[in-house]
Formats: sequence, structure tokens, C-alpha cells
Amino acid sequence: MTKQVLQVDRVIIRFAGDSGDGMQLAGDRFTQETASFGNDLSTLPNFPAEIRAPAGTLPGVSSFQIHFADHDILTPGDAPDVLVAMNPAALKANLPELPRGATLIVDSDEFTKRNLTRVGYDANPLEDGSLDAYQTHSFPLTSATAEAVKEFGLTRKDASRSKNMYALGLVSWLYNRPTDSTLSFLHAKFARNPAVRDANVAAFRAGWNFGETAEAFAVSYQVKPAEMKSGHYRNISGNLALAYGLIAGARRADLPMFLGSYPITPASDVLHELSKHKRFGVTTFQAEDEIAGVTAALGAAFGGSLGVTTTSGPGMALKAETIGLAVALELPLVVCDIQRAGPSTGMPTKTEQADLLQSMYGRNGEAPLPIVAPQSPADCFDAAIEAVRIAVTYRTPVILLSDGYLANGSEPWRIPKTAELPEIRVDFATEPNHQTENGDRAFWPYKRDPETLARPWAVPGTPGLEHRVGGLEKADGHGNISYDAANHELMVRTRQAKVDAVARSVAPLEVDDPTSDARILVLGWGSTYGPIGAACRAVREHGIPVAQAHLRHLNPFPPDLGEVLRSYDRVLVPEMNLGQLSMLLRARYLVDVVSYNRVRGLPFSAGELTGAITELAGSLDLEQTEESHR
Repeated sequence: MTKQVLQVDRVIIRFAGDSGDGMQLAGDRFTQETASFGNDLSTLPNFPAEIRAPAGTLPGVSSFQIHFADHDILTPGDAPDVLVAMNPAALKANLPELPRGATLIVDSDEFTKRNLTRVGYDANPLEDGSLDAYQTHSFPLTSATAEAVKEFGLTRKDASRSKNMYALGLVSWLYNRPTDSTLSFLHAKFARNPAVRDANVAAFRAGWNFGETAEAFAVSYQVKPAEMKSGHYRNISGNLALAYGLIAGARRADLPMFLGSYPITPASDVLHELSKHKRFGVTTFQAEDEIAGVTAALGAAFGGSLGVTTTSGPGMALKAETIGLAVALELPLVVCDIQRAGPSTGMPTKTEQADLLQSMYGRNGEAPLPIVAPQSPADCFDAAIEAVRIAVTYRTPVILLSDGYLANGSEPWRIPKTAELPEIRVDFATEPNHQTENGDRAFWPYKRDPETLARPWAVPGTPGLEHRVGGLEKADGHGNISYDAANHELMVRTRQAKVDAVARSVAPLEVDDPTSDARILVLGWGSTYGPIGAACRAVREHGIPVAQAHLRHLNPFPPDLGEVLRSYDRVLVPEMNLGQLSMLLRARYLVDVVSYNRVRGLPFSAGELTGAITELAGSLDLEQTEESHR
């Protein structure tokens, strides 16, 4: 029987099950298939913090959502068109977000009385009519998987571990995904265990064949490739892009890179990836704690390497003293904070943007430093290069603020050519730079570049450049310890001026205002870029003009930011915190921005931001009407 193939322009699919059901792997493989097909895509992994969360419970549900389309998209989507639920817990946790008419694929084997009771179902939803609003496909997926792999002699428990591949095969058929990449992956991943390898391959093919032959699936779907700028593309996650960006930045600066890091969710993948790249001059050190990681990185910077450390919010608190030391030493150090929900341990696998004020002020004394933030998973590459550029050019620690949503999410990335990457020039001090009163030549470690205010970078062991560093205040120029009041004032203001000077190398703020008559500006930073962009598109389609701008540089701000803010009647600032950027903007520019804040551990949905923008536009129109009647 030849089945009908329908063309659709976009689809949102969510795989959901126990954290041990392999939903992240299934989602990742579907993503790779989709990337190789040429669709634009965006993903949202969502999983518990526990290594093995309680099976069959609501807190133990793990999910992976992918939004793919034949056109440019910005978010993983608000609600799934297709939900694959491997057990009652996955169904109950995700059903409230499933729109009426959506496709539901369920493993009926798991809907036992015990599993239903565990999550609070009084009756089986597959039998009581409560799912009638959805296109429900219920079949014994676990049993079908066991039947498909029985020839390989696995126990039923081991055989059931392949059911994620069965589900992946079915959904891959349903949306006409290419399968070669998944088959190659399975052969490589399980090469040392032929029985497991063959079982996963058999399960995947059985799922595909089930879709092809089952009468329940009379239609499959196709999403055409998206039109993209010419070039070579690959799918990339934020943490992987960040690691590649750090390597690229170090290579452009012709510096060896030293990473001192302590594993912490969601930053650990950067350490894992960088450890693979010794051939690019990368040295990785897995420290015994956060403090050791950052101090080792700072020591490497003193020795002439690009010092890098990676962490999340709790680690930032521990690193604060050494980051302050880096401010005083004026050495290049890149601190990557992959933010997560706090405070304290908080929710390690959930996302948040709540470390901005910590990055700005979380050190004793006046300890200013530049802050940059990527806006998408692929943009982590460019943001990392920018952090390296600022750090080595201005001799300063730089904080790069990513977050869990960017770190684990993925999207297509056009691999840049080397010539497209910015030049990063490093000039080490090689000879004395000061003539004393008696005519001798000496090396002054705090004699500054007149444009950048950067002090010279002298590699220890260079003849004639012996100098002392430390946390005690140094005298301007010669760098001896100084307790002079006027000198301290000068050094504090000079360090601030050096950070302010970064703004001269920052491009003017790019504002997307298609009609040039918008009265509302939506301003964001970090990972809010996608939801804000999708919401602005939706609002414009309804005839409401709105402008969008996004900040990469959070300290210092772009030089024209104040002018941009004052050119709009209202400025809406969505943040995954309680208004940290809003507070900074109000204090700096005396503009009463409108905050829109959520701290749920999840990214914004485009729908809720569409509503917020529409409501603000309505209130502005009402004010204008009332004013005209006066």
C-alpha cells in the first residue's frame, strides 16, 4: 500500500519518558537526521538533575523537544505537534501543553495499574476517552521492541532499553527523515558490544517498518529543506560552540590555552570537549574544586597563556576572590558562567539568567570587568571569540554569560572560514619600557597603552622584565606596593576607565525596526533573543509595529544605548530573573523600562511574550487616546 505524503512547513516534536528511557539520545539522533536533511531547527532538552531519577514518577520525566521547518525559526516552539510518551508519567507531565488535535504516540505496555497509580491516574487515560481530543496512537512499544530484538539473546530488561530506537524509527518514518546518520552512529557507539549494537539497529528498523505497514499511520509528512546562506553547515549545541570559539580565539591570538575547571552542570561539556583538542595547544586541568580551577587558569595567564575557567552560578561565588585578583593583576582571563536556576544548588538542569548582577558586582571593592552574552547556541562561538579579544586586548578578566538553555540546545551553524574570524593581536613585552632619572632602562609593569589602558604582558623568565604581582594595591607605573590614597584613587578609576574603553571597539546597537515608526522597543540579552524575535514577528503580523534590539555587551553597554532607549515611548525588557538588566538600565539611563520577568527554570515561550507586547501596545494606545481627549 502506497501511503500519502503531506507537505508541512514546520513541526514541533517532543520525546518524553523516564530519564533512563534514552529520550535525550532519541531526540539528539532525530536532530542530527533533521540537520543533515537541511531544515532549520531549534531544540530544547529538559531533564532531571538526578543521574537516575525515580522511575515512573513525574519528577523523573525527561523530554527532548525539536522544532524544525522549511524556513528560518528562532525557538524550539511553544507546544508540541507530536508527543511521544513512553509511560503514564510522561503523558501526565506533558499533556497540559499538547494542543487539541495534536498527534500522541503512547507505549501502552507501560500503562499498568501500578504505573498509573504512581502518578495519580484513577483510570487508564487510553481507555476512558480523556484523549479523544488528540490523534492518539497507542501500541505495545515495549513488547514490539522485545520481539524485534529477541534473536540477539538479550534479557527483557536489556531488550527494553532499545525501545527509544524503536520510537525514533517510527517518528523518523513519519517525517521522512534520512536514517543513514543514525545507523552509522549506532554502529560506532556500540561497536564493542555487537549484541547491543545489532539490537538497537533492529529496533530502529522495526520502528520504521511499523510506520510503513501499520494501518494506523495512513499519512506521513515531509518538511522541505530551509533556504540558508550558502556554506557548510552542521548542527551544534551551545557548549560545543563555546568550546570551538575559545579554541578559535586562542588560535587567532596565537596563544596556548589553559582551561582550569571543576565539573558542574551545565558547564561540564565545555571541559569534556576542550580535553579532546591538545593538538590545538589546549591544556585542560580538572581541578579538585572551583577555586583551584580559576587560580590555575590565572597562573597560566601570568605565564603567557590564555587562561580560561568554566562554571555555573555556585562556582562563580567560589571564584569571586580570584576573579578580583585578576582585576588587580590586569591579566587576560575568560570566565564562562553557564547560568542555571538558583540560589545555592537550586535546579542544576534548569535555565535562568540570574547571574548578571553577580557578574557586575560580585567581588569586593571596585572590581569592574567586561561582560558578554551569546544570544543563541551557534552564537556562543562568536561570543567566545569576542570574550577572548577583549581579554587579551585590554588585559582584563572577562565574564561570558551563557545559560543552560543555550548550552544544551542546538541549531544549524554555518562553519566560518578562517578569514572571516576577527584578528586578535597580542604583543608581549620583550624589553624594558621606562627610562629612570639616572638614565637606566627599567620595566614598569603598570605602564599603560594610551588607547586601551592595558598594561604590558610580560612572560616570566624574560630577561630584564622581572616584576612583582599580587593582590595588594600597586603604584601606577612601577608597580610597587602602595598605600598612598591618591594612587589608589587613580588605580581604581583607571581600571574602570579601561573597561569603559572597551565600548569604543563595540559596534552601535543594531535595532530591528522594519517600519521605522515603532513606539515600543523590546530589548533583551542572552537566550531571550529567540523568543523575543518570534514574538516580535507575530505581533508585526497583527499590524502592531514593534522594534527589537539585543545586547551582547552588558558591561560596558554599547555607546549609543541611551540614545536608542530614549527614542521609543516604551521599552520592554523580558528577563529570566526578577529584573536585573532593567535595574541597571534605570540606574544608568534614567529610563523607566517595563520589566517582564519569569523564573520557572524554562525559557520564555513566544506566545507569552506576544501577549506582553500586545498588552503594552494596548496600554500605550489607551494613554494616547486619553491624552487626545484632554
